[in-house]
Amino acid sequence: MKYILAHDLGTSGNKATLYDFNGRLRAFSVDSYAIYYPMPNAVEQNPNDWWASVCKSTRALLADNGINPHDIACITFSGQMMGCVLVDANGNALRNAIIWADSRASKQEAFMQKQIDPYHFYKIIGHRPAAFYSLAKLLWVKDNEPEIYAKSHKMLNAKDYIVHQLTGEFVTDYSDASSTNVFDISNKCWSQEIIDATGISPSLLPRPCKSTDEIGSGLTAKAAEATGLLPGTKVIIGGGDGSCAAAGAGAIREGLAYIVVGSSSWISNASRELVFDPNMKTFNWVALDPDYYTPCGTMQAAGYSVRWLKETLCEDLSYEEIDNRIAKSPPGANRLLFLPYLLGERSPRWNANAKGAFIGLTMTSDKNDIMRSVLEGVGYNLKVILDIISEKSPVEQIRAIGGGAKSEAWLQILADIWQKPVEVLEYLEEATSMGAAICAGTAIGAFSGFDAIHSFNPAVKTIMPNKENATEYQKLYAMFNQVYYALEGSFNNWTGDEI
Repeated sequence: MKYILAHDLGTSGNKATLYDFNGRLRAFSVDSYAIYYPMPNAVEQNPNDWWASVCKSTRALLADNGINPHDIACITFSGQMMGCVLVDANGNALRNAIIWADSRASKQEAFMQKQIDPYHFYKIIGHRPAAFYSLAKLLWVKDNEPEIYAKSHKMLNAKDYIVHQLTGEFVTDYSDASSTNVFDISNKCWSQEIIDATGISPSLLPRPCKSTDEIGSGLTAKAAEATGLLPGTKVIIGGGDGSCAAAGAGAIREGLAYIVVGSSSWISNASRELVFDPNMKTFNWVALDPDYYTPCGTMQAAGYSVRWLKETLCEDLSYEEIDNRIAKSPPGANRLLFLPYLLGERSPRWNANAKGAFIGLTMTSDKNDIMRSVLEGVGYNLKVILDIISEKSPVEQIRAIGGGAKSEAWLQILADIWQKPVEVLEYLEEATSMGAAICAGTAIGAFSGFDAIHSFNPAVKTIMPNKENATEYQKLYAMFNQVYYALEGSFNNWTGDEI
């Protein structure tokens, strides 16, 4: 039997998975690595740890499951996006990787916004100019570590670094390139206008290619020895984890969106056209299928809000008991609203100073109302994103993945707030690696195309919206937005000394 080996290079570790040519998950192996916080707002990882993890997890997967390396048809990747990995001409990392969660480059963000009109930038790149993206991080290195910048040959993302270790090639794919803040998302090339405006060296940017492209001549002899695979094993580059998740969730054609219900949460869909919001609340990736884009909005504290609820107010309750208690509060939680901004907010607010809040507490509010309002608050916030995406590409149904999708009570709340059917998929926590595997299987001819995902990861349950709750939720959704804007000025002044 032939297998596709898909690696998911996440923030906490790498997960190596084996899929057969019927799209079934056969085995997996997980290996973790460290995260470093060298200064405020700085988050880094050692790229050598990624490589060691890929080698270790690959060998463990083969050994523990009795897999012959001859049976590995190809290797592919999903990887964390928006990073900055600087390497020399031999592909050696010159410093720790500055990863997606790092926001130290606030001065560089301000510089970018002065050099070019932010909305014009947004129309070229598909994203607002921000410290979270690769470009600002590269500019930070240029400003603060000029000796590292001078020695740098290429700037890569996580999976691109591993692909170089395997093949010797310096490449990225369109989806990961679209997370750098340098990629012309319409023309699928590096933007000379952005390069000129920011003064970076264009030679630092790797060759962009399709997610389905086979890279080089496959595994080098050195890489084969390190991983336990065979020299020449095909390497399909794959994509960034956001675009891989979209493919793994089946959001590959217009009309179908997906939500990741995790610690953070995002909504995205497939669109043949870019979705530009006048207020730049949402952004765009290139999909694994380069004929499509994945308009997206990501909120910071979805599952994190529920975890905060449990650890702070409901220590004596299990998550299952919280779900049961929520049912005792009516839709709308007796007019209690929760703003889920415990970690500030990216999309849709783009306000790092935003704070969480309960609005509408009275003497009759009980713990059931509080619990329900937290889940509803996440749903209202996600609806802001969904409404923007739906304006350009109407959404008929939404597929749910992620650990939070195990809560039927929460999915019912989301379906009622959005008034959209929510489908629960068979594989809830494998979408990123499955998306990469679909990409690779399509590339080598094992699958007929990306549509194969619908049989490989089908919906096993559909949560239908309760139309009787629509009116109440519409009123509270409007109040939710009014409350945020009423408090926005206070949030921006909430810095401690100035209060």
